[in-house]
Amino acid sequence: MHNRIPLIYIAFFFIFFFLSPTLYGQQAVDREKDASIIQQIYQLSLKEGQCYDWLEHISLQIGHRLSGSLQAEKAVQYTSEVLESLELDSVWLQPCMVPAWKRGGPEQMVILDRNGNETHLTCTAIGNTIGTGSQGVLGDIIELKSLDAIDSLTRDQVEGKIVFYNGKMNPGIIHTFHAYGEAAGQRYWGPHRAAKLGAKAVIVRSLTQAIDDVPHTGTCFFDHEGMNVPAVAISTKDAEQLSSELSKREVTGRMYTECHFADSVMSANVIGEIRGSEFPEKIIVVGGHLDSWDLGHGSHDDGAGCVQSIEVLRMLQKIGYNPRHTIRCVLFMNEENGIKGALKYAKEAEASDQFHMAALESDAGGFTPRGFSFDAEESVFENYFNQVMEWEPLMEPYGIEFKKGGSGVDVGRLKKLKGLLIGYRPDAQRYFDYHHTAEDTIDKVNQRELEMGAASMTALVYLIDKYGLL
Repeated sequence: MHNRIPLIYIAFFFIFFFLSPTLYGQQAVDREKDASIIQQIYQLSLKEGQCYDWLEHISLQIGHRLSGSLQAEKAVQYTSEVLESLELDSVWLQPCMVPAWKRGGPEQMVILDRNGNETHLTCTAIGNTIGTGSQGVLGDIIELKSLDAIDSLTRDQVEGKIVFYNGKMNPGIIHTFHAYGEAAGQRYWGPHRAAKLGAKAVIVRSLTQAIDDVPHTGTCFFDHEGMNVPAVAISTKDAEQLSSELSKREVTGRMYTECHFADSVMSANVIGEIRGSEFPEKIIVVGGHLDSWDLGHGSHDDGAGCVQSIEVLRMLQKIGYNPRHTIRCVLFMNEENGIKGALKYAKEAEASDQFHMAALESDAGGFTPRGFSFDAEESVFENYFNQVMEWEPLMEPYGIEFKKGGSGVDVGRLKKLKGLLIGYRPDAQRYFDYHHTAEDTIDKVNQRELEMGAASMTALVYLIDKYGLL
């Protein structure tokens, strides 16, 4: 009798052990059951959602939450109490030192005509800038249409002047975040690059496609060796006016600000998690940033992302879902002017060898959900993306699309850990009307849109947890 194994058994062995999806660590997608659970998630969010109530409290009872401020610490306390109320497996604060930049008193930007008559421009100081001193700054204004235009100037042309960066967000770009990315360099790098050539101060056109009277703040690069100057952003209407005046004559400007840094203070990331029943060492993060600028309520940026992230955990509990992997909500501190919270979180995750299988960030406003963008290290990205694309049909009934792209400032610090990074992408056509302004208030957030976003995030987290990632 021969000891050979019949070929039919060999073929069966090959098919079962090498082609079976479950043995690759991935189950076959159960579309009927998943569709039912996802529908349940959306129904729960729209009928019994809690995230808008939390956002109202953060916006109206706490207000704006600049890193290092009393309001930021109140937000840490409040959101940790909300997470505790959900009776999660763990809730804790992760301490981190954050900068304490202070705006000071009201800012002023004035242009003067030949007769000394003054025209006041609507302005706001740019974050991380220094103040003008008690006498203010007086100087002739020179206009540049882009950040890179300063490279064509000599020190003799810039020294002692006020540099006006008047680069526009391109209104023809459909994806507003792309338009923002093209123009934002003049605010972030502009003051430093002008200071290196001896400029007295900097004016920046506000980063919005709207033509209005609302100035937009935001951060800029701070050179700790001293190449810094006072800087303000002016409204787009005033930028148009100033540009028109400069096309006719020389214009002198006077700026006054009281900005300064106080000593750094201890703050914290707020973290809560449901521990995985099968793979607790594999972590799925969902989060936003708890700090905001000191104008408005910070409702869209990023109170919305924080409450949506908390809601993900609450809704999974509410439908009785028992996660296979650890699902962790992280509310990051200091995204706006230093990312100290994200850096601290990533450092500790790396030091403790935590595997973050996926990290989802909501930091694009509380508008109608449109989809998610995905990113990862090149060596693993295609495998991840091919897998998540199998789930896209389940999300299509809710208007959700998957695409390649970036994730978020905070979760982006985790890229070296080789997990999947995800950005929540709502409709962003109105986002830059409110971004970094006094107009970012709770009345600009539609409750249903916010809840739809929370449901979309929950549905994606459910799919990632159920099927895992290769």
